[in-house]
Amino acid sequence: MLEPIQTITIFQKQLGPVIFSPGQIIFEEGQLGDCMYGVVEGEVELKVNGRIVETIKAGNVFGTGVLIGIKNRTYTAIAKIECKLAYLDQARFLFAVQETPVFAIEVIRNYSERLTRLRQELLG
Repeated sequence: MLEPIQTITIFQKQLGPVIFSPGQIIFEEGQLGDCMYGVVEGEVELKVNGRIVETIKAGNVFGTGVLIGIKNRTYTAIAKIECKLAYLDQARFLFAVQETPVFAIEVIRNYSERLTRLRQELLG
């Protein structure tokens, strides 16, 4: 299993990070997506139907579904506090997976766990 610092290191090898201000929308539920994000610094809230279902902290990833076949975002991501986010598009994701195969397992695990939590939240 990769530690958060290892995840951040993988993302930092990619394009420069993007800064989001508190309350700024990173992406919205239903929107088309083309990249996943890694939280370098800060916190991101994930909302489904306007309800907070999870808070993502430094070292974690989100938005992975669009890189593994899901075309539209399944939740809204909003910066809870100022955030520095790194991102990977599909080509860079595939490169990171080739360079660090365990990264792929961690992304899949993270995606699966988040999907399970979101389903539980939606089903109440």
